[in-house]
Amino acid sequence: MKTLLIVEDNPQDELLIRRALRKAALANPVDVVRDGQQALDWLWREGEFAGYPDTGLPAVVLLDLSLPRVSGLDVLERLRADARTRLQPIVVLTSSDEERDRLTSYAHGANAFVRKPLDFAEFAEAVARIGVFWLMTNVGPA
Repeated sequence: MKTLLIVEDNPQDELLIRRALRKAALANPVDVVRDGQQALDWLWREGEFAGYPDTGLPAVVLLDLSLPRVSGLDVLERLRADARTRLQPIVVLTSSDEERDRLTSYAHGANAFVRKPLDFAEFAEAVARIGVFWLMTNVGPA
């Protein structure tokens, strides 16, 4: 069963994402990292994740843009520049409503851009749709 990687520094948003996935009956394993550098290290099994077993790439990465250490846009750009993660499905899940962030995300290779709704029910529905598509419907590159 493929993993979902959440790159989110806000514990409350992480909790909402996990709750929405459970509500949608998606039982895939979920890993969470709190900043952009951890995301890169997790995906490439470097730094603090160097000793972790290589379980392959996740089915999808849910990537926030406003992250400490390395921004979400920088993470996206670096993942697309590396042969190991060039095809990794990445969904930008962000509070940003800026057109510039949306366009830059797509220019850097995001597969989707989803704005986090402020209403919990709408947020849960958006995450459930993302999960069902990327974890159950989509056939990924690996």
